Amino acid sequence: MNREEKAQVIDRIAGKLQSGSAVLVDYQGMNVAQSTDLRRRSRESGVEFIVAKNTLTRMAAEKAGVNGLNDYLVGPTAIAFSEDPVASAKLMAEFAGLVESFDLKAGLLDGGTILGEADVVALSKLPSREQLIAQIVGGIGSPLTSFVTVLNNTIQGLVVALGQIAEQKDQQQ
Repeated sequence: MNREEKAQVIDRIAGKLQSGSAVLVDYQGMNVAQSTDLRRRSRESGVEFIVAKNTLTRMAAEKAGVNGLNDYLVGPTAIAFSEDPVASAKLMAEFAGLVESFDLKAGLLDGGTILGEADVVALSKLPSREQLIAQIVGGIGSPLTSFVTVLNNTIQGLVVALGQIAEQKDQQQ
């Protein structure tokens, strides 16, 4: 790569480090089929999987103001970027379970918080953003549904009671 191409790669990685989350992995020992499968799954999950030289990644981290990544930029390193931190962590942890030579190194949240391997695994076990939103909406909607049901039952009970009173008055006359 010439200087201009390197500068573009650094700018691209720096922008991604600032704006989203990332998971750093050691991809050494993967075969072509496994690499192709990982890239396909990444596209389907909205995760961008990049293999870049550690030197360029260090420069990008410095440019983005991200401290602490240099310790993890040793050996073959790939980075999985996504806007949803759970998506990239979940995919990379899942793939680490499938491929013995594929190892999680670290993670990055919100452009600054560095996570160790154990933290990335814990993050991967969380529900996705969409699932969390659905759970919150369901939690908010559940009491409202119960309240409407109680009100509806009360009104039905009143109508039944009034109907019975009307029948009794008709029978008395």
